[in-house]
Amino acid sequence: MTRRSGLRCCLITLALISALCVSGPALYSKIKTGFYFKPPISCSPCICDCPPPLSILKLAPGLVNLSVPDCGKDDPDVKEEMEKQFVDLLSEELKLQKTVSEEHMRHMNITFGEARRVASQYQKEAEKCNTATETCEQAREQVEALMRQERKITSLWERRARQLGWEGE
Repeated sequence: MTRRSGLRCCLITLALISALCVSGPALYSKIKTGFYFKPPISCSPCICDCPPPLSILKLAPGLVNLSVPDCGKDDPDVKEEMEKQFVDLLSEELKLQKTVSEEHMRHMNITFGEARRVASQYQKEAEKCNTATETCEQAREQVEALMRQERKITSLWERRARQLGWEGE
């Protein structure tokens, strides 16, 4: 059996189990009570002496009239606020917007300064890394030059030793 057919069998089994779980209780009750047709039971009309529902007007008459002219009449702060001229309200709104924008600019400047400081710190770290890399590269080049020189000297000594009869390993 291939993997694909095994997966197909698994999915079919899962679908059958799911269908039985969903429709099983209904089938069980039908089997238990029988499959015969039951005529609907007719009942007599209901007789009740319920009072008619109350309307919202009777419950809370003030809710219908949502414009309340006396709102805040006794509160001196509200009264003062309501008596201000339209131009005063606009100028106060502009002052508030100016204050908010100045606070936003101050916050932005602080954030920008912090970003510059962190960027400068990263730049210094990068310069240190570059310097260390250059130093290591120079040292590697010097070591390679010394190794070439040592190999030349070693091959010279080995050639002399062979000329004098040394057979080597």
